[in-house]
Amino acid sequence: MKNKKKAIILCSGGLDSVVTAHYVKNRLKYKKLIILFFNYGQRTVKQERYFSKKCAKNLNAEFEEAILPELKKLSTSLLNSNVKAKTIKRNQLKNTSKESLKWYVPCRNLIFLSYALALAESLYIKNKEKYGIFIGFKNEGKEFYPDATSKFIEQINNLQKTVTNKGIKIIAPLINKDKEEIIKIGKKLDINFNETYSCYSGAKTNNIHCGYCLSCRLRKEGFYWSGIKDPTIYAKK
Repeated sequence: MKNKKKAIILCSGGLDSVVTAHYVKNRLKYKKLIILFFNYGQRTVKQERYFSKKCAKNLNAEFEEAILPELKKLSTSLLNSNVKAKTIKRNQLKNTSKESLKWYVPCRNLIFLSYALALAESLYIKNKEKYGIFIGFKNEGKEFYPDATSKFIEQINNLQKTVTNKGIKIIAPLINKDKEEIIKIGKKLDINFNETYSCYSGAKTNNIHCGYCLSCRLRKEGFYWSGIKDPTIYAKK
């Protein structure tokens, strides 16, 4: 296994990260995978963990969970509260910047990737195994989170050269793709989209999406514009 490509893949169980994981294994031909899941007290932690584990099982990958309780204390995001999500209608998707900000967790991806770098360096020190790090960022257009951009990836890669000296590259292979393109890639990779979870609100049953939060609306739109039938079960159509 020493000569096989190895990857740590940050996975929330969502559509983008699950497609990224399958892409890394089946298109980029990485053989040894670690699915890295973060528990920061988000309201959908149960569903995210379930589908991240499902992804790991489907890819014959190792599953690791990192628990970050302090991030919940710092978070100003609705993801870390019980406040009911606003119902988003299709005509409101032209400008979602204000709604997106409500779900933003300060510096979350910086913290996640710092942890992933520490894990990769630790594995190198212990076993002399070199891992690449992959994350499922996508093209967000004009409205984006500051720690989910190509510029951010470039800067954190420059930073890792200073802090690790191991050349542990961070890659976002789908960064230039939008949601419908990612769905099309997932279809070609024969992914069961019912084994992904995008909802911000959460539900008592693992595979049910609320259907009205921002993430559900964007998921619906992705399937609509991709021309691929949306198999997702929504509590609200």
